[in-house]
Parts: sequence; C-alpha cells; structure tokens
Amino acid sequence: MTHRILHLAIAIFVATPCVAQQPPEGPLYQSAFIRAELAADQPAFTALVVDSLGRQKFSANPLRPPAPTVAHYQVKQLGNTIEYRSASESPSSQPTWTFEFSEKSIRLASNYSAAHPPPDLFFDFDLYVARATLLGLMDANQTVHLPALLHMPLMGTLRITSPRARNPMLWCDAIRHAIGQREKDWLKIRLPAASAAEPRVEYTFEVVDIYPHVPSVEADARFDGFRRGWLNIFQINPRVGVLANSSNSGACPFCLHEFSAVALKTPPLADGLTALDLVRQYLEVGLKDLRAYVPDNPTFLLDFLDMYPSLLIGASDYVRGSNDDAWLDERYSGIKAWAQALLATDKDGDGLIEYYLSGNSGSWGKWGTQHPANWWDSIGFGNKDAYCNALAYHALLGMAELARRAHHPEDAEFYTARADKLKSLYYSTFFNPATGVLAGWKSLDGKLHDDYFTFVNGAAITYGLVSTEQANSIMDHMLAKMKEVGYTQFQYGLPGNLITVPAEDFTDPRQVWGGGGALGFQWYENGGATGGMAYYTLEALYKLGRNKEADEILFPMLQSYEDGTFQGTSDYKVDGRTRTFDWRRWDGEPAGYEGYLTDDYMALLTVLSR
Repeated sequence: MTHRILHLAIAIFVATPCVAQQPPEGPLYQSAFIRAELAADQPAFTALVVDSLGRQKFSANPLRPPAPTVAHYQVKQLGNTIEYRSASESPSSQPTWTFEFSEKSIRLASNYSAAHPPPDLFFDFDLYVARATLLGLMDANQTVHLPALLHMPLMGTLRITSPRARNPMLWCDAIRHAIGQREKDWLKIRLPAASAAEPRVEYTFEVVDIYPHVPSVEADARFDGFRRGWLNIFQINPRVGVLANSSNSGACPFCLHEFSAVALKTPPLADGLTALDLVRQYLEVGLKDLRAYVPDNPTFLLDFLDMYPSLLIGASDYVRGSNDDAWLDERYSGIKAWAQALLATDKDGDGLIEYYLSGNSGSWGKWGTQHPANWWDSIGFGNKDAYCNALAYHALLGMAELARRAHHPEDAEFYTARADKLKSLYYSTFFNPATGVLAGWKSLDGKLHDDYFTFVNGAAITYGLVSTEQANSIMDHMLAKMKEVGYTQFQYGLPGNLITVPAEDFTDPRQVWGGGGALGFQWYENGGATGGMAYYTLEALYKLGRNKEADEILFPMLQSYEDGTFQGTSDYKVDGRTRTFDWRRWDGEPAGYEGYLTDDYMALLTVLSR
C-alpha cells in the first residue's frame, strides 16, 4: 500500500537466494505444534516453525542463520532440555542459556556469570519466507513490553511471557528491502539475557490459537484458514510503533477502521493485552501528531478523504469494545477535532464530504504529484467520493455515540443530524440508473464515474446508506455484471472494479500499475483480484441474507487463506519489477508489489456474520 500513500521505498521484491553460511547442526525438537532446531556452536535458534492448529503443517523455516560467534560453548542435552555453557565453565556450573521444550511451549532461561556474561538471544526473520510480526505495546525506542505475540502468517502464533523479569521488554526492528538485496528485508527481535542487575531471566513461548470461537466452525476443516489466519490483519511496524500494512511497510491511517473492526471481535491476546490495546496505541500516536505515521516523509500531507473517517471509526470501536470511558474523557477534545476536520471537507455545505481535487476525467497530473481521495489511490476518485462518504456516515454515527458516552448531548445531537443529512443525499447523488449500481464518485463537472466498483456498493450496504430494497437491487445488478464479465476466480478475492477504468480516470499511466485503459485492466487496482475490500461485498450479501451467493465467494477465499494465496513473492517480472501475490490478474498471474497487505484479511470477519 505504500504505492498508495507513503512512497517510502517502492516495494520491489527480488527473489534472489539469501546466501549465508550454515551453522553446524545442533539439537532438534518437534511436536505436532513446534519444529525447532538449535545451533551447535552458540545459544541460538537456527529454525523455528509452528503450527497453531497442531496438524504438523510446517512451512519453510523463516529464520536466517545466527551471526558467527567468537565465543565457544559446550552443549548438553537432557531429554527435551538443551543447556549451553561457556566452553571454559565447569559442566556443573549454571547454564548460560537453557532451552526446554514441550508439546506447545518453549521455556528459555538465562543465568548471569561475571566471567562469561551470556549473549542476548536474537531472531532474524526472512520476511520473504514469513511475514513475522511482534504484536505488543511499544515504547519509542522500539522496545515491546511483555506479554506480546510473535505471529507468523501461514504458521501460527507464539505468546511470549516472562515470569521473572521485573520489567520484561524485547527489542524489535524491521526494514524495507533495498532493490536486489533480499538480505536487507528482515524483522529482528532481541531477547535480553541475564545481567548483573537481573542475574536470571526467563521467557516462555507458548503456541496459541487466537480467534473468535464459533461452535459451528470448530470441527470443520473448511475454516482452518479462518482459525489460523484471524490475526493476520495485525502487523506492527516497530519503526513507527503502530499497526501497518506489514511489519516493514507503511502505517496508513485510512486503514485503522479495518484493524479496529477485527479487534472488536478478537479474544484477549494475553493477560493484560488485547487487540484493542493495539488500536488505542495507534490512536494515541495520531492524537499527538498525525505526521508520526509517515516519519520517512514528514512533509507528506495526510489529506486522504477517508483518513478522518477511519480514525474516528477506530476511536469509536476502541471505546465501544473496551468501555474505557476514562480514556475517552481525557481525549475527547482531540477526537472531536478529527470530527470537525472531517466535516470541514464538506466544501459546498450540502452535507456530503468532498475531496479537494475535482475528479474530472483527464484532470490528473504527472504521477506522484497528486493522489486521489481514498485507499484506491491509482484510480481518480475525487470531489464527491461514494466510498469516503459511506465511511463518513459510519464515523459520524460513531462520533455521536462517543459524544453521548462523554456526556456531551449537544454534540451527539449535532453529529447524528449530520449523519442523517449525509444519508438523505447519498443514494440520489451516487446511484446510476444506467447500470443499477452506485457510482464510485461524482466529479466536479457533475459526471458519475461508474466502473462497477464492488467495494463502494458493498460499503454503502454494509453501513446502512441504502434501503434493503435498494441494496438487493444493487447486488442483483453487481452479481449479474460479475457473471457477464466472467469473473469466478474467488480464490483470489474480488476485483475492485468489474470493467476497465478509463485511462483518463487513472492516475498512473503505466500498464503495470493498471494505467492505459484496457491495456491495464486486471493489473493492480484496475480490476486486479485481491482480498482487500472483499469484506464489503461479502458483508453486504450476508447482511441481506444472501448466504448462498456469499458462500460461493467466501469458501474459495477461506481455502486461499489456509494455502497462503494472498501473500508471497513470485519470480515473475513486469517492467523489471518482481510481482507479488497480494493482487492477481484473473488468470492468477501476480499483479501486486508489496507481498503482504493486512487489508486482505478483513474479509475473515464475515465468517462471524455468516
């Protein structure tokens, strides 16, 4: 998504092998849940793979070999316990590090010796193999408080706790790769060893399976992708300290509502840690300074039209799910300022919000000099944007509820009235009688831009902006068009649009990004298939009771979640750029560039709606 917002380093995945000297073979442990290998020359993991479902479905090892060491260690194995001591220490001395394995857990212990201080324990994840992330509450210096989760998409989750440390914290860092340098695309975690100040430290890594438990799916293998992948939407970039596209990608404030919607339904992550705490962490950073989300480009204007709605929805979801009224009271003025900034985008005073760029066909300047209104920022959304107004309606209703909880009844009445006014104009503004669906945007020149945008129509239905009769008619026309154009590849998700976005309505002329009209169709955002925003179509169908039609989309996607279809890097290049699987052409060719997008996993919410 950095193409859509931050332009940090363009994500060009180069599938070159990582060349590293392999350490000597060391002890191995394997159960139905864990496969681990240790180094023979130092206290370190050389492999760590988990299967949270206990099916022994072990993917490729995501760890890079540990760095060479000049110290020398003796290794002693007693059953499932492995001890490391300095080579000059007595065999009866306390181990420098102890690794104790059981079926679903690993206990690590470090003891301090002044003569031979123990080394910290490092994990170096190859993000080409697994998009590992460390989920927890972070300090500014990239340290994560325990308890925390080490989540590895396609594999599972390890809950990390420390029963002995006084203030247990881990250090974490991640970096975006350099062009052609896979070895610089990594996530690193450091576990502090024992010290003179803390002579013994312990850590427990426990395999956990965190998802909303629904009796009807527990014994149904069709839902394994739901169970294993529920947490996939949560990735923290440690350099920003908040939820992001992935652990080494941008933090996009117009995505917060996706995270918060899933967080609302997520069971506790650990004692004293919830997914909503991660949402609160995101909100608090933004309330201090929105520019903190884009540290590599502090002059970047955070002016996407869907930003304030997303932040407000996140705040509403956090308070509703946590009942943290004290937090709301303390920060109400800052949240209200976001709501006022949202309403200030209603430039003509009619009740609908407007983007400052016209959205007129042919009005887009050189690529990179302007961006459209919303998440789909290669498509020329401008002026009155149907997707952003749907989010704004939901956000204003949430803001009214926050005002009531914070004992501001006049504000609650005001925001409710603004939401009602927006809704009263929505259908008449965006409905296109020529197609029977809602257009994506109405440009300043009065033209409706309608390319059968699946997510726009789904969002309007999901958030209640159209009547049930109107909603069913819209979905009838949308699904009929989907059948007409021949899209049935639901294992890849859904296209954002079913027909070509005209070249004059696309901001990037390059075919590889979807530009060029028909030449760019099915590339990236111009009709490329993705899990991103498929949630809205599925949710709309389930909301309307059209379960059979929704299931025809959902179940192929669930299998893809289990198979890892929505993530990864290919060896296929277009215009010198390696393509990734977060977007696909309808024939399955990779058409993305990030390799992992958290947006792809919001659709798992619809299992609960079903």
